[in-house]
Amino acid sequence: MFKLSEIKELIKLVDQTSVQELEIENEGARLLIRKPGKTEVVNLQTAPITHTYSPAVPAPQAAPVSAALAPQAAEPASSAADNLHKIVSPMVGTFYRAASPDAAPFVKIGDRVNDKTVVCILEAMKLMNELEAEVRGEIVEVLVENGQLVEFGQPLFLVKPE
Repeated sequence: MFKLSEIKELIKLVDQTSVQELEIENEGARLLIRKPGKTEVVNLQTAPITHTYSPAVPAPQAAPVSAALAPQAAEPASSAADNLHKIVSPMVGTFYRAASPDAAPFVKIGDRVNDKTVVCILEAMKLMNELEAEVRGEIVEVLVENGQLVEFGQPLFLVKPE
């Protein structure tokens, strides 16, 4: 069974790579994603669905993960967010705070960064991509959890610019 969010993510990943076609089978469902050619259309096929997906928790909204986990912290962050710079994900991938599981995080709350400071790694298609801050300032909030899947344009950090 494929979730809509998984299908959307797979489409984005195929679109961002040289892969022309992707076919996956999972629990009796078949998904075929093919890049359109001059006369082709994108095909999305699944076997008949016998299970209705009901999420156990509400789907995440645009609110930061930290706000969802600590609602009392959401208001100060949102009111002060107008003055803060958002470091956003340039791609769909997996967010890692450190170079390896046993290494210290690249940055933590209170750290000063400059435009070339590496703040995290984004893994996409088995490639590890270092993300730089691109701004001078102080990290005031980390908006995603280590190992979390992130979307293109999703805010990852809030920085108080200098």
